[in-house]
Amino acid sequence: MATLPLASASSGRMPLALYALTAGSFGIGCAEFVIMGLLLQVAADLHVSIAAAGMLVSGYALGVFVGAPLLTLLTRRMPRKAVLIALMVIYTIGNAACALAPDYTTLMAARVLTSLTHGTFFGVGAVVATGMVPSERRASAISIMFSGLTLATLLGMPAGAWLGLHLGWRSTFWAMTLVGIASLAIIAALVPSSREDAAPVALRDELRTIARPQVLLGLLMTMLGFAGVFVVITYLQPLLTQLTGFGEGAVSPILLLFGGGMVVGNLLGGRFADRKPTPALLATLAALALVLGTMTFALHSKAAMVAFVALLGIAAFATVSPLQLRVLHHARGAGENLASSFNIAAFNLGNALGAWLGGVVIEHGAGLGAVTWTAALVTTAGLAVALWSVRAETSGSAPEPLPHGCVPEQP
Repeated sequence: MATLPLASASSGRMPLALYALTAGSFGIGCAEFVIMGLLLQVAADLHVSIAAAGMLVSGYALGVFVGAPLLTLLTRRMPRKAVLIALMVIYTIGNAACALAPDYTTLMAARVLTSLTHGTFFGVGAVVATGMVPSERRASAISIMFSGLTLATLLGMPAGAWLGLHLGWRSTFWAMTLVGIASLAIIAALVPSSREDAAPVALRDELRTIARPQVLLGLLMTMLGFAGVFVVITYLQPLLTQLTGFGEGAVSPILLLFGGGMVVGNLLGGRFADRKPTPALLATLAALALVLGTMTFALHSKAAMVAFVALLGIAAFATVSPLQLRVLHHARGAGENLASSFNIAAFNLGNALGAWLGGVVIEHGAGLGAVTWTAALVTTAGLAVALWSVRAETSGSAPEPLPHGCVPEQP
């Protein structure tokens, strides 16, 4: 059995190694989110449309969707620390390639290369994180690891937008290359080596775990529930400048509010899910749909739009821990690593779907102002799947309800 030091339940302290995972998730989060503050600069420099620039978000997300299960399977016999280090090496190379890309096609390819690391890092990292803490604090451990992703939005996304505005978009990718080197060093220094099982779980058993009905429903609710966020956030820069009337210089500080909201929502979602996992799942998805829908009425008010950007950050990342925890619970036994990575892939398939759908609405639908209510409908579909899953669970046609704070023991 893999063993890692547990935090003291009585003192409430988390192990330092958990924050090394936070550092890695910060680096990877920067790669995912900074492009959203650079769409106008990339589109102008590479002579493509805003919607085409938005496809750089979809390309990254699809790379995560493919890379998460693929790299998890390819590295399943490697020690988890070695996997995390190798992923950060690929991440660093990928960002350097983005900075050097001479055209749109090369930039897309470099983005996809970088994205291949994302799902496996968060999937394996979530299993490592939950193995560091007592069972009643595992949702919080997941939220702490994912807080690197929220800090990437709070700090990395606006900093990247500022660099892109003043030094060119390539400078942002060079900065992320340096972030990758620093994250690699921190993980190598702080994450302990675990004692892996001599006999890995059979691949067929892992695949059977993924095929469990409640795991599949969990993946579907993750994909649809989070897709709504990217229908809006991918096109936040043009929303703010073309509809709300902000100048380009205002985008960076407004993104800072979005990142701050993500930090708050991520921590609140983790604590709520520790206490009441199923109510947390349903309530956070409902809140996200409500924020996205009512944001439609704020698009032409600067004060209201600023407030809703912060609220969107809170609502979006409050869903992450409940969604990840539910899949981990129903994947108990064999296949935690693979199921966890598949759920990260589902998040990013939702990201790709959202970015693509937003582009379709802008270019072939009702226009830029329709992306918010479209996003609300997508997230509402995720909530409907969650309600279906919970009803099946409580009616006895699925595994018994999720106990408070319960995540399966690490194999």
